[in-house]
Amino acid sequence: MEMDARYPIGKFQYDGEITPPVVEGWINEIEALPGLLRDAVSGLNDRQLDTPYRSGGWTVRQVVHHLADSHMNAYTRFKLALTEKTPVIKPYEEGKWAELPDSSLPVDISLSLLEALHCRWVHLLRNLSPDELQNKFIHPESGEVTVGKNIGIYSWHGKHHLAHILAANVGTHS
Repeated sequence: MEMDARYPIGKFQYDGEITPPVVEGWINEIEALPGLLRDAVSGLNDRQLDTPYRSGGWTVRQVVHHLADSHMNAYTRFKLALTEKTPVIKPYEEGKWAELPDSSLPVDISLSLLEALHCRWVHLLRNLSPDELQNKFIHPESGEVTVGKNIGIYSWHGKHHLAHILAANVGTHS
């Protein structure tokens, strides 16, 4: 069976119990992402950054900026779920966001944003109580999502897009 280039690590799946060690592993992956992402794009020139990671896909630059957009939205969703009773969150048109003018900026801007954001996010996540992991929000397209499961989703999301960048055929890092 051929790998789907859109999902180089597969789609998010987790049907087990969301235990403290599982959550801590996911948080560790969220914490590591900004550094791994910076390493992955280090030394890439503009031509390489503006190369799509797959035919018909976003450029490496757009993927980096998408991660900043997505993870800012995720951070807000976590805070909503922790401060409101099962809020309905607002989806956004990520494809259209990836076409806005700020997606052509240097990647260092989003890398720095992700470093600061993930510092705050990880601190928040590491200080959640077991009860708070059960808090929920409602996504209009996918239904109820617990805070605990959403940690796993965003651990996967970072690895998913990092795999896109690492798989991009952009030549050598020179």
